[in-house]
This record gives sequence, C-alpha cells and structure tokens, in this order.
Amino acid sequence: MDMPLPTAMLGPDGLSAVFSRMRETTRRDPHPDLAQRTDRLKRLRAIVTEEAGAIEAAISADFGHRCVQETRLAEAFIVEVGISHTLRHLKGWMKPKRVKTEFAFLPGRNRLMPQPLGLVGVVAPWNYPLQLTLAPVAAALAAGNRVMVKPSELTPRFSALLAELVSRRFRDDEVVVIEGGPEVATAFSGLPFDHLLFTGSTRVGRIVAQAAAKNLTPVTLELGGKSPAIVDASADVAVAAERIAFAKLLNAGQTCVAPDYVLLPAGHENAFVEAYRGAVAKLFGDDPGNPDYTAIVCAPHRARQQALIDDAVAKGAKVVWTVADPTRWSNSAKFPPCILLDTTPDMRVRQEEIFGPILPVVPVQSADAAIATVVADERPLALYWFGTDEAARDRVMVETVSGGVTVNDCIVHLAQENQPFGGVGASGMGAYHGEWGFRTFSHLKPIFHRPNLSGLGFMRPPYGKTFDRMLAALRRFA
Repeated sequence: MDMPLPTAMLGPDGLSAVFSRMRETTRRDPHPDLAQRTDRLKRLRAIVTEEAGAIEAAISADFGHRCVQETRLAEAFIVEVGISHTLRHLKGWMKPKRVKTEFAFLPGRNRLMPQPLGLVGVVAPWNYPLQLTLAPVAAALAAGNRVMVKPSELTPRFSALLAELVSRRFRDDEVVVIEGGPEVATAFSGLPFDHLLFTGSTRVGRIVAQAAAKNLTPVTLELGGKSPAIVDASADVAVAAERIAFAKLLNAGQTCVAPDYVLLPAGHENAFVEAYRGAVAKLFGDDPGNPDYTAIVCAPHRARQQALIDDAVAKGAKVVWTVADPTRWSNSAKFPPCILLDTTPDMRVRQEEIFGPILPVVPVQSADAAIATVVADERPLALYWFGTDEAARDRVMVETVSGGVTVNDCIVHLAQENQPFGGVGASGMGAYHGEWGFRTFSHLKPIFHRPNLSGLGFMRPPYGKTFDRMLAALRRFA
C-alpha cells in the first residue's frame, strides 16, 4: 500500500495524484464482490460505533457547542440504521434483475446488471458532518465504488478526526478523506469522477454542477431551499406548533429540511405563537447555557441570523422572542429562537433559506393562498402538512412539488430507508438512501441474451418476401 499523502497539505498536483492512484485501482478491480462490500460497510459502521465519544467531542468543539444527543440521534443513529439496512438487502440489490422481453425477440431474454460506476466524489457540508458524509459514502461502497471525500472546512476538528479514522480502517485505494478550504473544494469538484455527490447550498450547488459538467461527471445535488410547514384549518394548532418547534430547533435550525416558515389560516397567529413559545420553553427553557440547545456554527453565521432579523424589522416585521431576555445571549455562541410576524415577500427572511432558529409565521386567507405561496417560490426540499382533512391534504400533495413530505410532523421522511431522499428543481437533483443510494452509484447495465434459435436471422439482407412476412407478423404482436 502506498503511503497516503498528508491531505491537509494537498495542492492541485497532490489531489490529482490521489485521484489517479484510486482511478487506477478501480480499473484493476472494477467489481468488488459481496464479501468485499460487506467488509467495507462494516468497517465504516465501526467508525461510528467505536469512535462515538471522539466524534461527538470534535463536532461539539467545531460548533462551539453541539448537543450530544442530537449528534447521536440525527447523525450516528441515521448512519448506523442506514448501513444495517444496506447489509440486510445488499445481496438482493446486487443480483441481475430479470426484465420482460418483447415477443419479437423471444426466446431471447433481458437482464439488468448493477455495475459499480468506479470512483465517486462526496462533497459534504458542515451542519451534519457525520451523517451527510458517511451516509453517501456507505451508498457508494455498497454499490462497489471507491470514494474520495471532501468534508467541510467549517468543521475542521471533525474533518481531521474523520481523515484519521478512515485512514486507520481503509486502504488509501478504498476511501480517502481530503481536508482543505474552498480552493481544495473547487479543485476537488473539478476532478473527472464517475459520479459526484454534493450536499450544501443551492448557490454552491450551481457552481459544483458547472465544474462537474466540464468532465460530463454525473452529479447528485442535495441542496435546500425554503421548506414550508402548512397548518391546515383542520389541524390542532398546539400539536402542530409543538412538532414544528422540535424540527425547527433541532441543531438550532441548521438543518436542510428544517421548516423554514409556517403558513396558517389568518386569525390563528396568536394561538400558534403561544403554543410555539410554550413548546420551546418546554424543550429548551430560557437559559443560553442549556446543553440541549446547539450553537450556531460560527460568528459569520450568527451575524447573518441577526442581519435577517434587522432587515425584517426595518421593513415592518415584528419579533416575538421565545426567551425572556435575548440580550443574555449576546455573548453566547447560541442564537435565541424567535418568531417573525408581519413579514412581507421583499424581506430577506422570506427570500433566503434561513438555516437558523428564526421562524416566520405567515397568515393566509385560504388553502388556495397557501398553495399559491408555495408554488410561487422555488421547489423546496421538504414540505410539511398538518391537519385531518384528507381532501385538503391530498390537494396539497398533488398541487405542490417538493423533494419529500412528512404529514403531521416534520423531518421524519428523511429517515425512511425504504424511500428515496432528495430534492427537485432548485432543492436538488437525484436521490439516495437505501436502495436508491445503491442505484445512484451503480450503472444498471442492460444485457440482451440471444439464443441460437431466433427469428432475428430472417431480418437481415438479402431482403425479400420472407422479411416482409416476418415483419408483418411481428407488427401484429407489437
């Protein structure tokens, strides 16, 4: 095994050297068998299960404070469940699939053979650095690929730890972690991978897609957007507020599928605000020192939250804090949760993905208006609907387009391994999780087997009456 290059010091030439080495190994061993893939997945899972304490400490240090239970639930648990699900089903996923053969080509037969793409690149974000790095890596390994990973520079302690842990358990021709800043990420995205998965903002996603397009590299983009929570007239407002509060403030709102704003019938604002404030008080209390509440990852991101509020207030919005004295939080790495009322479409908070604990509550006059509000914006990564009116629910499902939906709760659709997870339009393209991840990182090669006895021989020159009779017969069965 070659000695790995010190990834934190890689320049463009070093990055290309790592890529070339892994590409060459991929070509020598293009189709790892079930035993090899299973072994790699178990080694990946061991990183999560055996190094939990170090991982939790590194992520918390990067954030300034990250609630340990959130790391365990929303990161480690999701990865462990995903890998366990994959291990149970991988043998079946790898088998060639029978495909129907049209009458004209019988007794031939069709098969689809899943084949590894080769060398996959994964560009991971900072907000869930463990889950959003290792979940796509697991899918790529299950499909038989080698993987190069570029974690976020905003979580440097975790990135360095991950590089160390991966180097202990994987050969440098199986999985490699590349550390570095934006310039490294730019060079990484420009490598001619066989597939590239990027998780992050829509703005950066466009840049990554452009870089990949130069090599005709297929991409999966897991982005974000303004995911609405629609509280129908048939909903229990208190229940909806409680569930929205948990989902909104998980990771202090730094979640791609967090509810970004709430649409509810006009006149229900006060009931929702009071229920939401009560739910937040129950979840996190009033103390910035509460260990259950996570910090904003860095000072610029905290400043951006305040800038969103300042812009909204300057344009007429009203802030409702869920804490008694927000000034107590001024010297904290955390940002106090709040609701914004009387927002308008020209405010930044209504235009940009918030990615923090600010929740605009927008009253609408009808279900038509709620749907129109969602449809007028870019297609979101997630949509949440609360209520008991099935006809109203089904109408929203049909008339809006989003990456995924949870009904009468938030976020939970993301954890379903038997369903794909991904965006649509500006919120992303492609999907993974479960078998969809296996398919994303596989080439489903169509194979036609022709037997010796076949009518195809009559369809060749020299053409004559036999050809005409055969073609006429086949058309009758088409």
